[in-house]
Amino acid sequence: MVNFLNPLLILRHMITVVLVEPEHPGNVGSVARVMANFGLKNLVLIHPKCKISEESRRLAKNANYILDKAKINGFNILGKFDYLIGTTSKLGTDYNIPRSPMSPSQLAAKLKELKKCRVALILGRESDGLRNNEVKLCDFLVTIPTSKSYKSLNLSHALAVLLYEVFKERNTKETFKPYAPISKREKEQIIKMLNEAMKKMDFLNKAKEETQLKVWKRMITKSFMTKREAYALMGFLRKIK
Repeated sequence: MVNFLNPLLILRHMITVVLVEPEHPGNVGSVARVMANFGLKNLVLIHPKCKISEESRRLAKNANYILDKAKINGFNILGKFDYLIGTTSKLGTDYNIPRSPMSPSQLAAKLKELKKCRVALILGRESDGLRNNEVKLCDFLVTIPTSKSYKSLNLSHALAVLLYEVFKERNTKETFKPYAPISKREKEQIIKMLNEAMKKMDFLNKAKEETQLKVWKRMITKSFMTKREAYALMGFLRKIK
């Protein structure tokens, strides 16, 4: 049973990466590695033009378990999903509704609203991406802003950008919890200790002392130091005192 309070488990069970007719075994392996980086495990290959080879496994590194369980299917497997999300670098005009895309961050926000749905994230062929009839199967498209002179990304690179946005939307707070900035109370305590330490130092005049205190206050406020850094500084000031 999925723990729907755990963001990582939600993504793992929600998103399946689907590669349409992948042409290079190395790309399949690299895709598996990126999936493992972001906690995904379900990979589907639709009519692959290559086999999972030694090159695939070499590039997958420690994600070979994803390749071992990868499913090889036809397009009929897409009927098992609640949402089909296509990826493209070929944008249409306002009149080309099927090719009207959203950004990776918009995709991440959209997926954050979902919990008990099965989502297929579909990446097209290395040579020409998703074709028009395949685009029409998708509920919506996502595109990654790139240089107009070279729009298309490698499969694994594109997947990394997309999964980063999705993962960031759900997991940023948990990832950076140990590095949260100190509170107002802790800042005030550091400044108090700094003030006391400065009273034991020699300054040319009161103005110089006040200037030094202002500079240090500003540095402390702007630094967004972590609790570990704050307590290390407190220990240093305590020794000076």
